Amino acid sequence: MKRYCQTLDLYNDKELIEAYVEEHAHVWEEVKAGIREVGIVDMQIYIYENRLFMIMDTTDDFDMERDYARLATLPRQAEWEAHMAKYQKAAPGQAANEKWIPMKRIFKL
Repeated sequence: MKRYCQTLDLYNDKELIEAYVEEHAHVWEEVKAGIREVGIVDMQIYIYENRLFMIMDTTDDFDMERDYARLATLPRQAEWEAHMAKYQKAAPGQAANEKWIPMKRIFKL
């Protein structure tokens, strides 16, 4: 299993942040199915103020570039990304793997 940790900032607007959190309480079923289909076994997103931190566990053969590109072609994925873009501090039209910045592990116990 592979693990990826990534970060992304939201616009620093209390109402937008609350709406973003609420949206993630009801992620569309097609989006969740697509995430699983490309080899993402577990995905968790944490929030602190307007900073997001995502932990993603994947199958051993998961390839970030290849599988995120494939994910973008699956049902409702592009629609979800466009819907989330109004909350995320990212350039318009950026793909998920361009918005979410990989983090480097510096310590492991």
